[in-house]
Amino acid sequence: MTARVLIVDDDPVQRRLLEAMVRRFGYEAETLDGGEAALARLGAADQPPVQLLILDLVMPDLDGMGVLGRLREQKASLPVIVQTAHGSIETVISAMRAGAVDFVVKPVGAERLAVSIKNALRFDALEEEVRRLAKKATGTLGFKDIVTGSEVMERVIRLGERAAKSAIPVLIEGESGVGKELIARAIQGASDRRGKPFITVNCGALPENLVESILFGHEKGAFTGAAEKHAGKFVEAHGGTLFLDEVGELPLDMQVKLLRAIQEGEVDPVGARRPVKVDIRLISATNRNLIEHVKQGRFREDLYYRLNVFPITVPPLRARRDDVVEIARRFAARFAAEEGKRIRGLSAEAAALLARYDWPGNVRQLENAVFRAVVLADGDELTVAEFPQIAQQVEGFEVRVPLAPASPAAPAPEREVVRVEVRDPNVLRLLDEKGDVRRIEEMEAETIRFAIAHYRGQMSEVARKLGIGRSTLYRKMKELGLGEADDAAA
Repeated sequence: MTARVLIVDDDPVQRRLLEAMVRRFGYEAETLDGGEAALARLGAADQPPVQLLILDLVMPDLDGMGVLGRLREQKASLPVIVQTAHGSIETVISAMRAGAVDFVVKPVGAERLAVSIKNALRFDALEEEVRRLAKKATGTLGFKDIVTGSEVMERVIRLGERAAKSAIPVLIEGESGVGKELIARAIQGASDRRGKPFITVNCGALPENLVESILFGHEKGAFTGAAEKHAGKFVEAHGGTLFLDEVGELPLDMQVKLLRAIQEGEVDPVGARRPVKVDIRLISATNRNLIEHVKQGRFREDLYYRLNVFPITVPPLRARRDDVVEIARRFAARFAAEEGKRIRGLSAEAAALLARYDWPGNVRQLENAVFRAVVLADGDELTVAEFPQIAQQVEGFEVRVPLAPASPAAPAPEREVVRVEVRDPNVLRLLDEKGDVRRIEEMEAETIRFAIAHYRGQMSEVARKLGIGRSTLYRKMKELGLGEADDAAA
């Protein structure tokens, strides 16, 4: 999902100039001619979300200051860059106090605008990440906090919103790393248990001899090593939500006790004399095919149907490629802040690389890849060079690593440099294999060969597109030894 920039200016020439620059920077662009139209667009629920607003301060109907005031009343968190033809210090101060994150003076240069947009989007991404993490910690994370613009995830969100209105048991299915826990937290955040305890249990990581104690609790002295009373995860989740991740990994004997706890709404702590009543919302998750486990006798059929009342399948990241760049941008903002680096975002080439990769490890793999890239980065944005392992696996991207010294006596380089080049087969190479500039005759011959192939031997069309006469084309072909290509084309 490429960032969408809304440009609001009553001057059509300025709108066209800004739109062309924004699109050249690799962003989506929309234009409007007035403040009222901008507010209507930002409030339209059926339109794609806008990540940045470039706003002219002087407009006839509702000026820029008026738009900023209305956005502040609505408590909108949209970053705004204001532009003015005057640039007086009083105007700038007023706009910044009203909520703008930056300003530019007309006519703005491409480099200044590019930096301003990157800074604004970085600020917005970091603010959103901080807000999302705070909501996650307080149990108030909602579906609006999930970064997505893909249709397949919109269906997941619609199902999750319906599940949140009820206490129905939910089973979230999907590959490892797709964000099943995030969906579970959003279900709680959208339900009447918002803000209540959200207890996560990774069933695949529980020691087999301690599963019962961890889930249901134990009394002091109930078994060797039980020096203190332990409440158990069910009791800890009382009033809130219990999230059983990888529920298919539970041993069969524990599945029986789990089924009873769900049906009766009570648990039997190890060593306790009487059961303990619990009030929980149960959400389970698995990356396995549970129905196959049922057929193989590895998962109880009655428990399966008890958990699988409202199934939600979260698609893998490769099925929602439009989300990759925006998710990566959020991760980059957070990790840059944690590592103390001023990284404004991703280059256009890096964004293209990440969007084309299949991400077998899904969002978790993307998060780790961006973290590593932030640590490696020396510049103010993440480039393809910071993702060498990814580039090696995507067609059209070439990774070059310097060769090791020929002998032990040879001095080792002070620093290993990994160069990653984007290789488009339709782009003419300017350097040869040794790193020297290629001869003009070689590049001219390659250009003519490409043109002949591209226009399927239509020599008049080839000459016209190259901007030379047909006789000149044949002469150059003869000089460059391309006569055979001509004969083949003919």
